Formats: sequence, C-alpha cells, structure tokens
Amino acid sequence: MDHLDTLAVHAGRADFASLGVHTPPLDLSSTYPLPDVERGGDSYEALATGGTPIPGGSHVYARLWNPTVSRFEEALATLEAAEAAVAFASGMAALTAAIVSHTVSIGHPHVVAVRPLYGGSDHMLASGLLGTQATFCGPDEVGAALRPETGLVIVETPANPTLELVDIAAVVAQANDVPVLVDNTFATPVLQQPLAHGATMSLHSATKYLGGHGDVVGGVIACGAESAAALRRVRAITGGILHPLGAYLLHRGLPTLPLRMRAQQETAAKIARRLLEHDAIAEVFYPGLHGDPTGLLARQQHGTGAMVSLRLRGGYDAAARVAASTRLFTHAVSLGGVDSLIQHPAALTHRPVAPEARPDADILRLSIGLEHVDDLFDDLRQALALTRDGKSTATTVH
Repeated sequence: MDHLDTLAVHAGRADFASLGVHTPPLDLSSTYPLPDVERGGDSYEALATGGTPIPGGSHVYARLWNPTVSRFEEALATLEAAEAAVAFASGMAALTAAIVSHTVSIGHPHVVAVRPLYGGSDHMLASGLLGTQATFCGPDEVGAALRPETGLVIVETPANPTLELVDIAAVVAQANDVPVLVDNTFATPVLQQPLAHGATMSLHSATKYLGGHGDVVGGVIACGAESAAALRRVRAITGGILHPLGAYLLHRGLPTLPLRMRAQQETAAKIARRLLEHDAIAEVFYPGLHGDPTGLLARQQHGTGAMVSLRLRGGYDAAARVAASTRLFTHAVSLGGVDSLIQHPAALTHRPVAPEARPDADILRLSIGLEHVDDLFDDLRQALALTRDGKSTATTVH
C-alpha cells in the first residue's frame, strides 16, 4: 500500500483480524490484570520509562498504555511515514512533552522558535513556565539564534495565521543537528510530511483536521523511536495520555481525511481568489495565490490547504463586525472541521502573544469546511457589506 488514501483507511488495523473486529475497538479500562508479580513489575518499569508493552506482560494502567490509543498512534505514524507516534490529551500537552523531553530534562533549556506560531505555543514559550528560555526569530535567523544549550527548534508551516510557508529543510540545515519540531496541523500528512524533509518531530493538534468533526480534543507527535520513548516517559509521568474515546474518534476519522482535506482545499482556493477581488479586502493570505515563488508548494507542501486569512480595509472595527455577522461561518476558535469557522486571531487565539508579535487587528482567519463554495462566499459577502455603513460597537484589542 503506497497511496495515502489507502493507508488512511487501513492503517492501525494490523490486529483487527485476530481480534475479530472490523472497526477500531474501544478499550475504556483504567487498569489491567497482571499475569504475576514479576511480569507485572517488569511491565510497569518498561511502560513508565517510555517503553512499549513487554511480551506476555500487561498494560498495567491506562495512564501508561492503552490499546485504542496505540492503534491510533500506529495509524498516524503510517500516514507521516514515521517510526512511531505518541498521542496526548491535547496539542498543547503534546508540545509540552516535546519541550520537556528535548530541553530541560536533558540540560538544554533553550528553545529557538520561528514566528509566527499558534498563540498558545508562543505564549507557553514566552512564559518560561517549563523552565525554558526562548529566542524568537525569522526562518532565516535560526542558525544565528542557536546557543550551546539549545535543545529544540520549533517551526509552524503554514504559519498561523498568516499562512507563510517555511522551508523545513532549510531550517533543519541551520539547526546544526539540534532537533527540529514542525507543527504540521494546518497541512496534515495529506499535504506535507515534515520528517521526509529532515524534521525530528511532526506535531498535530489532532483536534483539528485529523478529528475533523469538532468533537474531540487531542494531540499527537510523529517521530523516530528515540524521541517517541522520551515523549512517552514524560507522558507517563505527567498523565497527558489521550483519552481512549478520543483515540477511537480520531482513528475512525482518519479514513476520510484525504477526501476532506482535498475538498476543503478546493473550496478554500476559490474563496481566496474571490476575496482578492472584493473591495472591502486589503489583502488575502493563502498559499499559491500568487504562484509558487519559493518552490515550496512543489517540493514540500503538495497543496495549498484549507485555511484563508484576510485583512480588512476598515481595520479592527470592520474585522470585528464581519466576524460577528456571518450566518454560515460559526464565530469560534479552532479549525479543520467539516463546518466553516471565522475568528479574530489578535483578540482570541493570539491574544497572549506579545503586542509587537501579535497579528494585526484588521486580520480575520477562516477555516473552510465542506459547505458549497457559493453559499460560503455569499455569507462572507453579506457580512462584508455591513462594514460599509461604518457602524460598529467593537472596541480595540489591547
């Protein structure tokens, strides 16, 4: 099986025949029987230190291991062409484990982060809450930002919310053997596989496109075996494992991921082009809208994605009015679901970011769903028309 569409349907199902099941089984056990004291102890030691279940052993406790979670991890690793994957209770829990396992726990507490990033990621790094120091920089400044104590480089591509594409291979080259984590949430494995370009880890907020239906919160990191063991150790200690029901929903949703992503991408591209011609729009952010000058759409991200951001000519007041006036687009945070969402990054997802690095207040972010393109554009058009009367009760983002 070489085609992603086929892999998405069949990945993580190697034991289905022996189990006598046809769909992902849901194991909600909190604890597991132990064969005997010795093997129980050996099982605990293996799992608590980041290993996998020993032959003839036990899963011991659901904080350490769960079969439903494991099958989802196997499936995601297959789609990312990775040796392993480790699933967490949220994308932020996944990022926390990546930072702890690759920085402070090994005496390298410095992180280099390429801006822009998701606001929650930026906030965590800037806070120093995990005992790290962060240097924020542009994609061409990674090498200069490195220190002897640098343990991790973090990059998000496409960037959130302005959708710039970052050359993963170029960042890896600058990193000089420092591990590189790529937030691959916007692109998904359908469009981009960061490990193929030299990245150490590929992180997803699985809540978004992997889940795709707005009914699960989760995170997952695809990586090599060594990183996976380090991540599992942190997960076992901190208790950040993905809930089995979340893993079940995510595994169930993967077979339609390629279809959803391509359909949403097709609509997003049409929306972006139409918005480009609208007189209320000053700028549209969307990969490929002006060609592929860097060549990254050809060699790295094989598609333009389903996120669109736009800059309003009327500034913050116009942006706030549009966000509150759509009818089909739900005014809400998150993204990647089958229904379309609209939100104001500076006021919401990126509000914790330092003002000088925060997205401009005249920018809105759209997550394009599976609705018909004409219905979505008509909704945006009626909301944009309301900005012409100049009326707004909105206040400035501070």
